[in-house]
Amino acid sequence: MFDLLRKHIEKFTSLTDTDWLLLLPQLKIKKLRKNAFFSKEGKICREIGFILQGNMRHFYSRDGEEKTTYFYFENHFVTDYISCISGKPGLISIEALSDCELIVFPYTVLQQLYSQSHAWERFGRLIAEYLAAGLEERMTGLLMLSPEERYLQLLDSNKQKILERIPQHLIANYLGITPVSLSRIRNRMLKK
Repeated sequence: MFDLLRKHIEKFTSLTDTDWLLLLPQLKIKKLRKNAFFSKEGKICREIGFILQGNMRHFYSRDGEEKTTYFYFENHFVTDYISCISGKPGLISIEALSDCELIVFPYTVLQQLYSQSHAWERFGRLIAEYLAAGLEERMTGLLMLSPEERYLQLLDSNKQKILERIPQHLIANYLGITPVSLSRIRNRMLKK
C-alpha cells in the first residue's frame, strides 16, 4: 500500500531506498466517511494525503455559497497547500464525497526532508510547480472561457472521472454555472 505512494512520488523525482526510509515511518492510514472533512475552512491544515480509495472536493465558501474548484480521486495528493506552507487557517475546505482511505503524513516532516535529501527537495519544488500550473489553468478557464467552452473543455480533457463519478449539481458548481444552465448546455450539444 505504501509502495503505491512511493510510485507516485517517483513520478516527480527518483528516490533511493534511503530517501524513502526517511518518510516511511511517518506514514499513517486515515479513513474518512462520506461528507467528513480532510481540511476545513478556518482551521490550519497540517498534513498531506494521498488518496487510496474514494473521491473528494476542494471548495471555497462565501456568504453561504460554495464554489467548487477541484476534485480529487484515487492516486491524487490532497492538502490545503497554502495553509500548510503558511501555518495559517485555511480559506478552503476539502470534503469527502464518498468514504475515503488515504495515506497521510505531516507537512512538517516533508519540510524536514527538504534539508536531508535533494530528492525530497526536488519533489517539493516539482509538486509546487505542478500545483501552480493547475491553478493557472483553472483560473484561465474561468476567466477566459464561456460556460459552454468550459464544459467542452471538461469533455475533451483527461478528467473523465469527474463526469463519471461526480453529481451533476457539483459539476455545474465546478463550471461556475447553475444545474439548470448545465442542463441547457448539454441539451444544446445533443441537438448539434
